[in-house]
Parts: sequence; structure tokens; C-alpha cells
Amino acid sequence: MIPDHLQHLIRSDEPLAPLTWLKIGGPAHFFAEPVDLDQFRQLLAWATENELPVRILGGGSNLLVRESGFDGLVVSLSAAPTSGFSVSDDRLTAGAGAKLSHAVVKAVSAGLGGLEHLVGIPGTVGAAVVGNVSSGGRDIGQAVQCVRVMQPDGTIREVGAEEVGFTHRKTALAGTTIVEVDFKLEPGDATALTKRLQKLWIARNSTRPSHTDRIAMPFVDPDSMPARELIQNVGLAGLREGDVSLDSAQPHYLVAHEGATSDQCLRLIERVREQVLLQTGIDLQLNLQIW
Repeated sequence: MIPDHLQHLIRSDEPLAPLTWLKIGGPAHFFAEPVDLDQFRQLLAWATENELPVRILGGGSNLLVRESGFDGLVVSLSAAPTSGFSVSDDRLTAGAGAKLSHAVVKAVSAGLGGLEHLVGIPGTVGAAVVGNVSSGGRDIGQAVQCVRVMQPDGTIREVGAEEVGFTHRKTALAGTTIVEVDFKLEPGDATALTKRLQKLWIARNSTRPSHTDRIAMPFVDPDSMPARELIQNVGLAGLREGDVSLDSAQPHYLVAHEGATSDQCLRLIERVREQVLLQTGIDLQLNLQIW
């Protein structure tokens, strides 16, 4: 089924759990890490010809994989050619597979402001733009000039910020394949920006559970109130379902303990959504991708 020219790229039954923060889930039927856009184009063409669903794996921070795994092709864009950076005047260009944290540091070191408030948010640039991540009342979309997406036929299309449709934690990019993003930033003093970055990093780390790395933020902050406060006010901090719980101090984090399963995660999430809706009328939206 796998053609000769792709044999060296595609692995079968690749475990996905080690590639996610929650360390939960089964394998990908097919898995590939292309080293350039041409290989990526060939992989997408092969998947399209064989009617295989495709998922792009980012940093795995907001991903829950079911124990049955994913019956399709999972592609990681973490290789250098698809996760690199370049700076030109006030513009930072980042590959979709680049870590968001690296993009923030790259911008600051170049004396460009506008991304530093996103420091400490995990995941890749591509995923961050698709989900329009935000912090401190500002979202990433405010700094995006344009994105480049790969079409099913392998061609690259440039999409301007106005066409992306940035709204609260949403865009019109769901289901597309981003390969590169241009950020238009504000020139500033690199030293002053670095000091600001350090303060923001310390503040963000103080609101994250320190006792485990097997965490995820299952919900999008509503417009009205941060999910942390909402869940705390409803009295759900520390809520447990089997081997999965909400952190008692930072209840907007889901914690996977030894023996945790995807079903337990989903049951806990549903319990929280039901109670919050019942007591406040707010329907919490999922931040987690479910594969």
C-alpha cells in the first residue's frame, strides 16, 4: 500500500501516547515526519489517493488520543525545514511545526514585540494560530499578517489575516494544513523586551501544576470569566474520575495519574461541562482535540 518512494518516511502502528502531554492513547496506523515541504506534499497526495484521514501532530499539549489510536496518517512537522524562523524588518516568519515558545524568544531576541505575552503557552505555531491562543487579553491573531496553507493538491495558498477570521479562540482555519505564518511585530528594545518576557514567564509558571507533567487544559476560557475561576466557583476543584482529576489548586488543568484512560478523561470533562452549564448557564467549549 505504501509506495516505494515513501517507504522510508512512513512508519506503521506508531505509538502516540509518548508524543502527548497526557501520555494516553493508542497508535497511529501510519506516521511520518517529512524533512521538507516536498515530502509533505507527497504524503498528503498519497493519503488523499487512499482516502486516509490526516492529522497534523503539534506539541501534543492539547491532544487526547483514544486507546484505539488513529486510523489514518499522522504527520509531525517538527523537522528543521518545517519549523524554522526568519526575520525581515518587523516581520517574523515561522514554520508551522515550530514551538510557539521558540517563536516568542526569537522575536524578542530580534527586538520585536507583540508575542511575548504568549510565553509559556505550549504547542506549535500552527496549532496556536488555528486555535487563536490568547493570554493577558490579547490573542495571537492580532500579530498575524498572513498564513500559508497547503491545499489537497499540494499547492500553497496564502491567506491574509482578514480571511483567517480570528475570533475568541477560533479561526476559519480548522481542517486546513498550515505550513508557515508571517507575524507583523513592533520594533523595540531587545533588553527591555527580554526583561518583560522573564517576568511573564515567572507569572505563567506560578499558575501551572508543578507536581506532574501529565496535564492538559481541557477548556477554552469563556468571554465572561477564566475557566479556572468558573470551575473553582462551581466547587469542582479536585474533582476525580478514576485515575484522572482536576488539579485542586489550578482546576482548569486536567491531571492524568497512573492508569488514566481516555474514557476517564472524557467522562470527567463531561461531568464538569454538565455542572458548569447547570449552575451558571455557561457551556464550556473544548480546548482539547480528541483523536
